Amino acid sequence: MPLGVVPAGTGNGMAKSLLDAVGRPCTASNATLAIIRGNKQSLDVATITQGQNRFFSVLMLAWGLIADIDIESEKYRWMGSARIDYYAIQRIFRLRRYNGCIKFLAAPGYETFGEPADPEGEVKSSFVQHKGYCGPALQMKDFNRKIEGPFVSVWLHNVPWGGENIRAAPDAKFSDGYLDLVVIKDCPKLTLLSLMTELSKGGHVKSPHVLYLKVKAFVLEPGTQLDDGSKEGIIDVDGEVLARGKGTYKSNYKTLMTYDKLHIKVDQGLATVFSPSTIS
Repeated sequence: MPLGVVPAGTGNGMAKSLLDAVGRPCTASNATLAIIRGNKQSLDVATITQGQNRFFSVLMLAWGLIADIDIESEKYRWMGSARIDYYAIQRIFRLRRYNGCIKFLAAPGYETFGEPADPEGEVKSSFVQHKGYCGPALQMKDFNRKIEGPFVSVWLHNVPWGGENIRAAPDAKFSDGYLDLVVIKDCPKLTLLSLMTELSKGGHVKSPHVLYLKVKAFVLEPGTQLDDGSKEGIIDVDGEVLARGKGTYKSNYKTLMTYDKLHIKVDQGLATVFSPSTIS
């Protein structure tokens, strides 16, 4: 069943990606016309698993700086979309770095990123089939590369735009079977502030402080803040909180998953969306 996407939120990354791909402004009227005309486009879907819990993602996963800005800026929602820029400046000048590790199955041409990862065996699903689709099978031996922290930001993207003014992953495709990974391990604050101004054009991925690659599968092992081991972080998926660690914003709220190891794998073209025209 095709999904229709109409921009009516703060970010509108999916609608922006679909409309921008054919040079049309991101407006509700253009999105509605695309649905009426009925053109369809395949879309990759990422399955995030943790034990018996699973979550399907079509936009992005963020941990570190981007997740902190996206979720913690909710306290300034009265400012509208300006809350993102306002809180980003605060977070950059009071920058947090996080311990942790990421492992991934690199796409062809990106096998030199990171370091070799030791195989860990098999990730077995404990889902019952009648609960629906469980996502693709995971084989830990497939995760051939890793990057150790600390990290400023880890950002996985399925489509080019994370918001109407955030071209997070300029090389992302709708149905190529890969996720675009954007990693910042260390970066001077003023340089990081400059990188934020490049987000609207996608120029941040050209910085020597940014690792930008494509992956087929991904493991996130989130840790504590580097400067305060009593505090952890937030994992943000498609603009919603998937997991909150100790000492985070609204850490007493219940979340779908715990702040612990997550596995992510992508199904090529699993979903279908209405689009202005067929896009690669």
